[in-house]
Amino acid sequence: MGREGGIMIMTILQKLIQQAKQPSGLIGSVMLRIMNVAHRGMTNWFMDSGLMKDGDIVLDIGCGGGRMIQALSSINKHGKIHGIDFSEQAVNDTTRVNREDVATGKVIVSQASVANIPYPDAFFDMITACQTHYFWTDLASDVQEVFRVLKHGGQFVMMSEIYKINYHRKDYKTNAELKQLMQSIGFQSITIQEHTTKGWISVMATK
Repeated sequence: MGREGGIMIMTILQKLIQQAKQPSGLIGSVMLRIMNVAHRGMTNWFMDSGLMKDGDIVLDIGCGGGRMIQALSSINKHGKIHGIDFSEQAVNDTTRVNREDVATGKVIVSQASVANIPYPDAFFDMITACQTHYFWTDLASDVQEVFRVLKHGGQFVMMSEIYKINYHRKDYKTNAELKQLMQSIGFQSITIQEHTTKGWISVMATK
């Protein structure tokens, strides 16, 4: 492969990464639908944990194609599910996938960044972030913002494929670093689990 071919491949790769980070347009919508399928196993892994209680007020950060919100709503019959994503396309797709719950007000989707979550202090019982934290610009500051909007005793669950953390992040790659970060922010209980056959990690932190 010549130099021009290598540059072309790198350009395509960077564009795909950008679409994964902030989907836009038709390509972004296709990417979001692929994510809904690809992340289904990880979503089910969380659902099987039994952490969420019926009636909880929940925030899903980086709601993407809306599959996680759909799953959260299906087992949280009497609660409310909020979703934020800084991609307008993701907000549109999540709204479409959850249109019935959006119409009743059970699901509320907004365009916003984790760096500035548009909710008051101590608002949520649970906050989830599936396959997204490795894109966060300032993880320490962003987790502090998550801590702010979480109720006392509330839980923050962050899930990801381990190889994506290693690829995208320059800091907080190890379990020890992630645990230290959560403790320094003020979380009282931190549990880190790895799904060894799938290469997934789940960080569960209680305020």
